[in-house]
Amino acid sequence: MAITQRPTSAFIGASWLALLVGVITYLMGLWNATMQLNEKGYYLTLLLYGLFAAVSLQKSVRDRLEGIRVTALYFGLCWISLLAALALLGVGLWNATLAPSEKGFYAMSFALSLFAAVAVQKNVRDSADPVEPVQEKT
Repeated sequence: MAITQRPTSAFIGASWLALLVGVITYLMGLWNATMQLNEKGYYLTLLLYGLFAAVSLQKSVRDRLEGIRVTALYFGLCWISLLAALALLGVGLWNATLAPSEKGFYAMSFALSLFAAVAVQKNVRDSADPVEPVQEKT
């Protein structure tokens, strides 16, 4: 089992700040957008789906590295979900009647949110007490 160092408080704070900045700016952009409510719902759902997929994938990768069993099916679904969220955002922004600067704003705040969510999840995992991997019965 690999020994992990606890993250510094500065890194934990920076990760949480990046997550809050990414999510809040994305949501403020949606709140102030002149798009229809169903479009806002689409982009909000993509943010939530993307955050969940990114955290789930990071946890699955970490579990595998620590010898905790993760099925290939779940691992594949994590990858598919993350790629689907990114593709759906890309298609949505490509076809949106937004200014290029607005499209870039949504793409960058989405990317920042996903990256920061992974960093926060990693920090939470590294700060937790170590858990022994479950031994399979033979």
